Amino acid sequence: MRFETLLFHTRFRELAFNSLKTVLQLKTAGLKKVVLAHVIPRDDVAFVPYGGTLKADIKRLREEARVTFDDWIQTIADSQLIFTQRIEIGAPNAKILEMAEAEKADMIVVGRKKRTLMEKVYVGTHVLDVLRRSTVPVLMSKYMVQYEWQGESLMRTNEQIWKRPLLASDWSDPSRRALDATLAMKPLVEKIGVTHVLGRRRTKNLEAAAVQRLEAESERRLRDYCQEIEAAGIQAEPHLAMGRTVEAILKMSRDYGATLIVMGRTGKDWFQEYWLGGVSHRVAELSELPVLLIP
Repeated sequence: MRFETLLFHTRFRELAFNSLKTVLQLKTAGLKKVVLAHVIPRDDVAFVPYGGTLKADIKRLREEARVTFDDWIQTIADSQLIFTQRIEIGAPNAKILEMAEAEKADMIVVGRKKRTLMEKVYVGTHVLDVLRRSTVPVLMSKYMVQYEWQGESLMRTNEQIWKRPLLASDWSDPSRRALDATLAMKPLVEKIGVTHVLGRRRTKNLEAAAVQRLEAESERRLRDYCQEIEAAGIQAEPHLAMGRTVEAILKMSRDYGATLIVMGRTGKDWFQEYWLGGVSHRVAELSELPVLLIP
């Protein structure tokens, strides 16, 4: 897996440019082209009585987006990267997916909303829809986030996001692809943490001996993942956890000092409920770290 073409969608919220600059560090790992994308929500330029659109507003918003993108490209001034722009009108989630497909993007980058006057993590519905439906990896970027941890209100700035990824695996095929995606960032990665959580639902009615067998099997799989990572020339660190899956992943990401959480997902069967409807959705919502989901 390589990340050569990236679709960076923005609504020009505060710190969006900072977020872009952190993502561009992927150039060291082979990034070649960046598609700067902005979707003008149809509702923002629609007028109800005749079901039409406000053409003057559309023209103004397009021009504002174009000028901002031009300024970003000029500021970055990187001759090794190709920058293009796409400014569309419509439903953001659908347009983002359409543009990614048309541009043959290897990764989609989306942001999240502010929830209050302070920066807090909040995943908008259109972002969640992109996470669910995308057929390419989606990075939910979070440049600066305020969060609660052990009764304290903390602020985190995510600048070196590729340095210490935490791979949360359930041993599925998407998790396998998530490992490949993490290895593709090799030039940027200092160490990869690999974690697996034996969730309460899975161990709830098991005898102690059965739980021990699960633990042993999980530890074996963790060692296999770590051996593969180390064979690629990257340090690896295994972590087996038990308990509530989301909370365990969040705690592990903090204990390990992760800069990014990488997770695989599927779009069907119980995995959808487990990883997307439940775990990955809530990790993306609650973590102060950027989260990269691999389909």
